[in-house]
Amino acid sequence: MTTKQTPSTLQKMGLDTPMALALHLPSRYEDETELLNIEEAIHQGRFSAAQTQGVVIRNQVLFRPRRQMVVTIEDETESLNLRFLNFYPSQQKQMAVGSQIRVRGEVREGFQGPEMVHPTVKAVAAEAPLPTSLTPVYPASAGVSQTILRKAVTQALRDPSLQDSLAEFLPKTLMAELLPSNDWPNLQSAITYLHQPPAEANTQALLERTHPAWRRVQFEELLAQQISLKRAHAIRRERHAPSFVKVTGNEKSIETGLEGALPFKLTSAQNRVWSEIGGDLLKSFPMNRLLQGDVGSGKTVVAALAAARVIDQGYQAAVMAPTEILAEQHYLKMREWFEPLGVQIAWLSGSLKAKEKKLSQDLIESGQAQLIIGTHALIQESVSFAKLGLAVIDEQHRFGVRQRLEIQQRVGSELFYCHQLMMSATPIPRTLAMTYYADLDISVIDELPPGRKPITTKVVKASRRDEVIGGLQSWLSKGFQAYWVCPLIEESEVLQLQTAVESFEQLTQALPGFKVGLIHGRLKAEEKASVMAAFKANEIQLLVATTVIEVGVDVPNAALMVIEHAERFGYAQIHQLRGRVGRGSADSVCILMYAEPLSMAAKERLQTLRETSDGFVIAERDLSLRGPGELLGAKQSGDAMLRFVDLQRDAWLIEIAQQAADRLLQEHTDLVERHLERWLGSRAEFLKA
Repeated sequence: MTTKQTPSTLQKMGLDTPMALALHLPSRYEDETELLNIEEAIHQGRFSAAQTQGVVIRNQVLFRPRRQMVVTIEDETESLNLRFLNFYPSQQKQMAVGSQIRVRGEVREGFQGPEMVHPTVKAVAAEAPLPTSLTPVYPASAGVSQTILRKAVTQALRDPSLQDSLAEFLPKTLMAELLPSNDWPNLQSAITYLHQPPAEANTQALLERTHPAWRRVQFEELLAQQISLKRAHAIRRERHAPSFVKVTGNEKSIETGLEGALPFKLTSAQNRVWSEIGGDLLKSFPMNRLLQGDVGSGKTVVAALAAARVIDQGYQAAVMAPTEILAEQHYLKMREWFEPLGVQIAWLSGSLKAKEKKLSQDLIESGQAQLIIGTHALIQESVSFAKLGLAVIDEQHRFGVRQRLEIQQRVGSELFYCHQLMMSATPIPRTLAMTYYADLDISVIDELPPGRKPITTKVVKASRRDEVIGGLQSWLSKGFQAYWVCPLIEESEVLQLQTAVESFEQLTQALPGFKVGLIHGRLKAEEKASVMAAFKANEIQLLVATTVIEVGVDVPNAALMVIEHAERFGYAQIHQLRGRVGRGSADSVCILMYAEPLSMAAKERLQTLRETSDGFVIAERDLSLRGPGELLGAKQSGDAMLRFVDLQRDAWLIEIAQQAADRLLQEHTDLVERHLERWLGSRAEFLKA
């Protein structure tokens, strides 16, 4: 790689400043501080990587069984073969006969004796000194070698500007009070140590990121995140939002009418969270609340009551969902509740024809539409609200942070922020609530409506498919309905999964006395709506579906679900799917059918799902498996906000960082900006969502 290419390649990785390079910390280390003779290396290298050196006595390119280069080195104790299946002419030259080379790798028994396959190679003088520190191995992208990265990082660490960037400015007294140990180095020493740890360093602690040097870096990063979230919390309280008091003494009040029309009583948990939300709506700064509750716990009716209060005061309410099928379920449910009360409802989704879309947009802009329900289409530039008072965002983790920042508006010359209520059926693990969601007020509906029965989950081998179909026939004969969920729509040679189309055809033949329907993501919106309406009306008894039914489908008579190839689904996905049954008074069953062999991770996942329906337990397992990025929708935001912190391993650090953030904001406001700039730069904006 030429020198001209190097800077641009590093820039693509975001490594364009000394600070960025300093914070590009190693993922692991190689120990090149010990040099063994070849005989010793052959013995040690069978168990772990070993380093040795010798003179090249043979270099040949062989063509059988495939093109490869075999190099033989020797010293006074033994000889060793080096095998390269991919190589360049420059490597042939580097390892020419007579060259002295130093190699590192694992040793295995080859056809012609002990060998290393693709070892790391350095041309050296016979008496070349050994490094005194462990050799860092950095995360890299294609086209960037470790040599280039190591050289760039070493230069960055010597850059005078870095001394200012890493300067110790956190008050010593504060650090002494809060930090659990006095052996944590200052930030500059910690970063230098992590790039160049001495040979005697505790490599286990470095790899597990529990070393004091790592702890210091993790604390600083968490501190920046906590400061940013606490400031965002304070800034929100300075913004202006309309205040909504319950309209009393008016029989025409929509809220009163909705309360009277509901065919059920709110549970105590629903009443509690509605009281919390109502309290937020009274305030003159925007609500930013997350309403979480398991599938079927009754979040939608609480959101409807909040919408009714806003509409009573002459403002608009909007409900946004990530998929058309979920948005449509909200639309149908809300229409059933609100239309008899005289509320005009608008529907807006990407699949509407241009003329229908324009009509909805005009109703929204004129203010005639009081309740607006739709998908991402609600936050497009072409949509302008007349007077938006409340935005309800369902399954909020499926929207990017930028999208959640976009709902605000002007009324006259004044900028108003509407109240925001986010909803999620995926419970937020405590560590996520303390970090990424620290700016949100959180309400939890922790009880199911009366009459709901727990769902029995069974794990069954795919080889018992015929037996499952027999049980399904018996189930349908009792007058109940069922779901059969498949992960793919069309044949994949790689995964060799049963497809929805195939399963539909097989089940139609196997169950001649029952109507079988098929729904998947490639159907047009009106086709999906038609199938769902027929299923809801019991014109279809068995619905074969892909994961389009994961959220939003409510058919109380459907009390059995079979999930085919359950080993291919994640925790949250199965938990959401399973929540489609158990919505009536009948005993409900979910069958997880899996193909063998099962990986250990899949085995553990299915076992957990069989044993518990507790969303919080499942969410914690999901967090440990996938990390926060996917659970938060952070991939859509462009940045995972914590690079060095593992929320489960480092959970105990969060509270210390919270205390330090409070103290800095109260006592050392002059240092806050410096700390945020050091760690977040432009990314701080994402934390205001």
